[in-house]
Amino acid sequence: MFNFEKLDVWQEAIQFADLVYELTRGFPHDERFGLSNQMRRAAVSVSSNLAEGSSRGSRPDFSRFVEIATGSLFEVVSQATVSRRQGLLNDDEHERIYGAAEKQSRMLSGLRKSLSEG
Repeated sequence: MFNFEKLDVWQEAIQFADLVYELTRGFPHDERFGLSNQMRRAAVSVSSNLAEGSSRGSRPDFSRFVEIATGSLFEVVSQATVSRRQGLLNDDEHERIYGAAEKQSRMLSGLRKSLSEG
């Protein structure tokens, strides 16, 4: 097992990506290379940046990757809002993504804070 796989925040990021994949499966075929692809790539980027950052030799370097992961998370929130407004996600689906993103954001913030304190 790699060290990053032990991080609760990374495990949560994988679950977040699973949720985004689940909910974008219902998007129309013509959105396959539009919002669906963008949301999936951004969601996967959260866990990917945590994994890559954990391999860095310093806390400030890891912290920077946590910052990038947070940016990717916020991209998904924005894209989910556009998806809801375009009728691709219903209110409940949007709320599922939004709620999961809030939880993930708190975890990322906590990790970043712990990296700056150490």
